[in-house]
Amino acid sequence: MASLVAPRHPTVLWARSPEVAKAVNDDHANPAYLPGLRLPDELPATSDLGEAVSEADLLVVGVPTSGFRSVLEEAKAFVRPWVPVVSLAKGLERGSYLRMTEIIKEVLPGHPAAALTGPNIAREIVEGKAAAAVVATEDLAVAAAIQKVVTRGVFRVYINDDVVGCEIGGALKNVIAIAAGIGEGLGVGDNTRAAVMARGLAELSRLGVAMGARPTTFMGLAGMGDLIVTCMSPFSRNRTVGEQLGRGRMLEDILAELHMVAEGVNTAVLVLELADRFDLDLPICRMIDRVVRGEIAPADAYFGLTPAGHELDPG
Repeated sequence: MASLVAPRHPTVLWARSPEVAKAVNDDHANPAYLPGLRLPDELPATSDLGEAVSEADLLVVGVPTSGFRSVLEEAKAFVRPWVPVVSLAKGLERGSYLRMTEIIKEVLPGHPAAALTGPNIAREIVEGKAAAAVVATEDLAVAAAIQKVVTRGVFRVYINDDVVGCEIGGALKNVIAIAAGIGEGLGVGDNTRAAVMARGLAELSRLGVAMGARPTTFMGLAGMGDLIVTCMSPFSRNRTVGEQLGRGRMLEDILAELHMVAEGVNTAVLVLELADRFDLDLPICRMIDRVVRGEIAPADAYFGLTPAGHELDPG
């Protein structure tokens, strides 16, 4: 996101690691996460959160869900009043089940909260390939203002006031992507993986609607679009985790090598706890939770990922 915005707007990238900030400043690169790609010359970085936040007119938070609240709490002292806060994280907070915009409202009351989501693989965005995203917030005037800032060239941004649907779609698709990756690792074939993706879309739609989302949201970029790219792209962290599990590797070893967060691993159990609240059956999410817990082998689990019976399709 910083690479998109920096050529047109003064932008400061905060990195927790001083080494990452130095690489961005000195070499215009982030070799640990985006090897071989050059970042804009106009993009400076700092490991000082106050320096990054204190002059911002728009705060974009791109940290994993596990650290989202703590980073906001730390930034709170430096954020100027009424500055909109945009979440890039796709997941739920453990324990509270809160979406990231809900955490923004808790930690920074009075600040417009939004989510930027959709089928956006980071590497392709930095490479300048065409993509589309959604800015979701209840205030469409705020959404339109954010839209103008982040739209650039072939990166097109739409607006949506169904924040629940957009955030739930972004969270659950990571779980389904692990299932699709397991299929790739097992070599089950495209027909089977397509069935898992389609039934996975039904599951995330079912939970989202129960939580107050609009069904149509899941047919768009924040639902189907994000699900497709996360299940298909070799650059998807969650698909990669699933693929390696399907090939027989241990989850701990996969995550240790990944160097990045695969949100679907933690989201699976949270989704099931939410499903129980609403008395919903989410068989794919349930099976993936059992796999990441080590209760069942991926090969055995895959027989349960495309359940059949009296349920009608779609949904």
